[in-house]
Amino acid sequence: QVQLVESGGGLVQPGGSLTLSCAASDSSIGAMGWFRQAPGKQRELAAAITYSGKTNYAEAVKGRFTISRDNAKNTAYLQMNNLQPEDTAVYFCNVDYIYAWGSKSVWGQGTQVTVSS
Repeated sequence: QVQLVESGGGLVQPGGSLTLSCAASDSSIGAMGWFRQAPGKQRELAAAITYSGKTNYAEAVKGRFTISRDNAKNTAYLQMNNLQPEDTAVYFCNVDYIYAWGSKSVWGQGTQVTVSS
């Protein structure tokens, strides 16, 4: 099964920026996405990107976050600008792992993003 390695989380002041990375151990992946889960809340989609580069964003992050991917490196990125305290959450990478009989959703371990002054 594909393994995901996430990096780039941390503490940032309001208005600051962070870039998250998600590297997959296998190239048999389709769509990649970033979800986030704040304390006491359900996990929600932040942004997603198809293999061909079509993107989808949650309304709350549109205009501030940019998702991209490098298919040669099996890696997705989430550039987050103008971060606000409400963006504080654990961010999880998710990929569609494609195998002979179908596909399955695979999750990373999560990386903490804290926006605070």
